[in-house]
Amino acid sequence: MDSRHDDGPWLVVGLGNPGPGYAATRHNVGQMVLDELASRGRLTFKTHKTNATVAEGRLAPGGPRFVLAKPNTYMNVSGGPVSQLLRFYSLDPSHLIVVQDELDIPFDTLRLKHGGGHGGHNGVRDVIAAIGTGDFTRVRVGVGRPPGSQAAADHVLKAFSAAERTTLPILVSDAADAVEQIATEGVTAAQNRFHTAR
Repeated sequence: MDSRHDDGPWLVVGLGNPGPGYAATRHNVGQMVLDELASRGRLTFKTHKTNATVAEGRLAPGGPRFVLAKPNTYMNVSGGPVSQLLRFYSLDPSHLIVVQDELDIPFDTLRLKHGGGHGGHNGVRDVIAAIGTGDFTRVRVGVGRPPGSQAAADHVLKAFSAAERTTLPILVSDAADAVEQIATEGVTAAQNRFHTAR
């Protein structure tokens, strides 16, 4: 889907778990991307009546308006705040971009898509259930599969390794670039840029 929207802000939701204990984990990479976007626009996150912390504004003069939102709930029940945010801002799901961690994509890789199923991601599963459609865009940030026999649930709740942390700022910046390009040029243009090998 390539239509750009000038009739309302883009709602960008970073999935993750609340609290400082989870902030640096793989599961919270979506919220790291929102922090990067907020930094670019010098926007400040504030508490919001939709059970989320929200930062609003433009990231660049003349650019699209954004509502950057981090649900205050745990990952697996992200749908409630997302549904409330769409209603509060009177937005269609086509204005929604969800930034998520993705086990099935290698670390340091991005994949973008519009629509489709949840792919086994419980946060996305809950969003689809709550808003009644999968008709939104996802920025899927690769965190890779766990090594050896480590459980996937344990892997995503651990911090990035020292080696990963050297590359992580670039990955987060690329994901933020992808969000901006989706809003200004559409999903296909962003895919053409970010789906190619580095």
